[in-house]
Amino acid sequence: MNLRFAARAFALSLCLTVLCNCGGGGSSSNNTGNPPPKTQAQISLTQVASGFSNPLGLEQPNDNSGRLFVVEQAGTIRIIQSGSVLGTPFLNITSRVTSGGETGLLGLAFHPSYSQNGHFYVNYTRTNAGQLQTVIAEYTAAPANSNQVDPSTERILLIQNQPFSNHNGGQLTFGPDGLLYIGLGDGGGSGDPNGNGQNKNTLLGKMLRIGVDQPFAAGKQYAVPADNPFAGGGGSPEIFAYGFRNPWRFSFDSTTSRFFVADVGQDAFEEVDIVTNGANYGWNVMEGTHCFNPSTGCSTTGLTLPITDYPHSDGIAVIGGFVYHGTLVPSLRGAYVFGDFGSGRIWMLQENGSTWTRSDLLSTGKSISTFGRDQAGELYVVDYGGGIVLQVRAAS
Repeated sequence: MNLRFAARAFALSLCLTVLCNCGGGGSSSNNTGNPPPKTQAQISLTQVASGFSNPLGLEQPNDNSGRLFVVEQAGTIRIIQSGSVLGTPFLNITSRVTSGGETGLLGLAFHPSYSQNGHFYVNYTRTNAGQLQTVIAEYTAAPANSNQVDPSTERILLIQNQPFSNHNGGQLTFGPDGLLYIGLGDGGGSGDPNGNGQNKNTLLGKMLRIGVDQPFAAGKQYAVPADNPFAGGGGSPEIFAYGFRNPWRFSFDSTTSRFFVADVGQDAFEEVDIVTNGANYGWNVMEGTHCFNPSTGCSTTGLTLPITDYPHSDGIAVIGGFVYHGTLVPSLRGAYVFGDFGSGRIWMLQENGSTWTRSDLLSTGKSISTFGRDQAGELYVVDYGGGIVLQVRAAS
């Protein structure tokens, strides 16, 4: 597939649905009611590796190998080692993966004890008897420092039927508690037609939290944390938080453990949330800090609003990043860095009391599908359209 065409198709699919207004305007782009401050570029991007096919993710295990693992949408994971891309994929499950638009191999997370047990986890879509499904699966590298994994080591943890081909979410990550967090979108369709975001009895439109180490819950291939909000009833026990449209990329602050989730918007606004146990983030009552259903006069009672949102005049698909704790860009320390797929812009969020201020960092001209972080806390940007991995550095 032509990369430029693929990037545009992915943008239109990821950010919205075919009925959405990609060029919608809006008012403020932060919680102060003001547009983001315009600044000179504070960062630059340095190419690390190229030649990837529709890259969607970048992860690094804590195994001291220095390897970077790049997720390709069609179903492969490739390794960057010592500045070179290895010729043989780390994992190739293209025969299992349904790929295209918002489907594919969408996420990768390494077990906190990966260097000992070789376990890692992926989020992918497949078609089973005509039904599109999200699959959360474990694979095992043996030995853990291997550069190639046998696909037959797959252990499927969870399967979720998908009513539409969009809003699948895609990321999964381990939290500081050692548990696996999984983002699932509302199942697709414009405006959440099935009402999944607010339905506590479905996994769609939710942030899930499970344990991957035994003992497992009865009849399941994972453990259910006792402090999940509905572990004792009243909703699906895997749910950690709810009210999401399409939580595509998210991360924990390695210092404060706060959980930053970027939720891709509908017609007009993109948002970033700090997610906590049992909270409701409003979709489809709210889109960002604005009423959606109904369009005016909606009640925010019981809802947790985002720390920032921005209109589609600034971008059309928010890409969550990380709180920066590296050394290459001292001016970013402690700021949350994130971007937008459609506009290619990168911003930082800085906290001042109860207010978060969004500032421009760089207009990249890239179709940013994800950010990555290495064990030193340095940030990377993945360009879906160009098939490139770049490192964030200080502006020269």
